[in-house]
Amino acid sequence: MGISQLHANEIVATPDLVRRLLAEQFPKWAALPLRAVASVGTDNVLYRLGDAFTVRLPRIQWATRQINKEFLWLPKLAPVLPLGVPIPMARGKPTTEYPWEWGVYAWVEGQDATVAPVHALAQAAQDLAAFILTLQQQPVGLDAPAGRGLDLFVRDQLVREALQSLDATLDTSRALALWEMALHSPPWAAQPVWGHGDLIAPNLLIKDGVLTNVLDFGSLGVGDPACDLVAAWSFLDAETRPIFRAALAVDEATWLRGMGWALSQALLIVPYYRHTNPGLVAVANRMIAEVLAEF
Repeated sequence: MGISQLHANEIVATPDLVRRLLAEQFPKWAALPLRAVASVGTDNVLYRLGDAFTVRLPRIQWATRQINKEFLWLPKLAPVLPLGVPIPMARGKPTTEYPWEWGVYAWVEGQDATVAPVHALAQAAQDLAAFILTLQQQPVGLDAPAGRGLDLFVRDQLVREALQSLDATLDTSRALALWEMALHSPPWAAQPVWGHGDLIAPNLLIKDGVLTNVLDFGSLGVGDPACDLVAAWSFLDAETRPIFRAALAVDEATWLRGMGWALSQALLIVPYYRHTNPGLVAVANRMIAEVLAEF
């Protein structure tokens, strides 16, 4: 399977390049079978290395800090979180061929929630809420990175531009009405809390019909917890969203900001990846449909 290009000015790590990096830096793994992993992810290229490892290499400059963040924070968070998370094994160094840090992680069996059925979605809603609550309860020190949980106004112009570009394909007047309500809902006034930052279906791993792992902590950081509510419209449905909301004890303003985050994330995905990443666009279109149906 080839690796397609998603961004201008990206560096796509080919299998030959990955083998050279492994031979130079981790020769004990260099002879293991290497195969590309199908993914709708946009920031990194993934390869399965043998049966036990995943190699993750940033595609684009803005993703290059993710490896360092995961290697620093995931070992601290993994022991306390109720769902599995990626386990960093070895951090690769930049070379003349590949200019950024990259990582080797433990391989975890399963499929992401865009393709794998969930046997009990109500239980998965409770399990995901428990994961979010546990993450929010972790101490926020001075070294905690800023996450995606910022004021919605930081996305206002981009959202309006996306709506203009999508005017022929969705009910933009309804979407704009929701966006305006979310923008003007009361902001998060409490202390910032830890959040995953990208709890969409492709980052949730399912094994034997059960939610077992949360993937991709590149957006991990502290801020408004509303950004982690996107799972309600990306992963859950109208029947299980109330279970998720009740387990998190989310107030009306935070829920509305969460709808705004879900809508904005999806609206920014569709025009950017319309011709390059149909799988992710399908995820985004579902999010838009679910949010607008609830609104």
